[in-house]
Amino acid sequence: MESEIQSWFTSRLPAAWFAGPPEVTSDSEEILVIGELPDVELAGGTSPEARVAARVARIDRFREETRDERVKIAREAERRFRRKVAWGARCGQETRVFTTLSLPVMTRLRMPERSVLDTLVAGGVARSRSDALAWCVRLVGMHQADWIQGLREALVKVDEARRKGPLN
Repeated sequence: MESEIQSWFTSRLPAAWFAGPPEVTSDSEEILVIGELPDVELAGGTSPEARVAARVARIDRFREETRDERVKIAREAERRFRRKVAWGARCGQETRVFTTLSLPVMTRLRMPERSVLDTLVAGGVARSRSDALAWCVRLVGMHQADWIQGLREALVKVDEARRKGPLN
């Protein structure tokens, strides 16, 4: 299904939007489409802050100029794939996601885990336990990216083995 979604968006999006095929990722609720915009051309002595501002401005312009067409394409994709569509753009090292789902996730935590979340809230790292838990998940994702990627690859192999199994 992932390759079908990637192919659909690559074929459906206007060729002039991005400097190559979009990066399309998905889970069971959402499809995220991020496209690479051409980098800004600035004078050699431009400060890093000005370069960031120019890249963000290019992303903002893309967002405004393509809004109506993106909404139309998202509606088509939502009907076809039964998932919400989120959009983003990358220009140089700057990436902005315009719309994305924020879904509640139920979890049961014992006192020591709740204490960690409460410490993050009390320390001003997060506004709430929910924000603190999201912060923890992002941190694990950043620091354990290789391990998580290996786990994802192993899960793909498990799915392939199941499909080849005697019950199919």
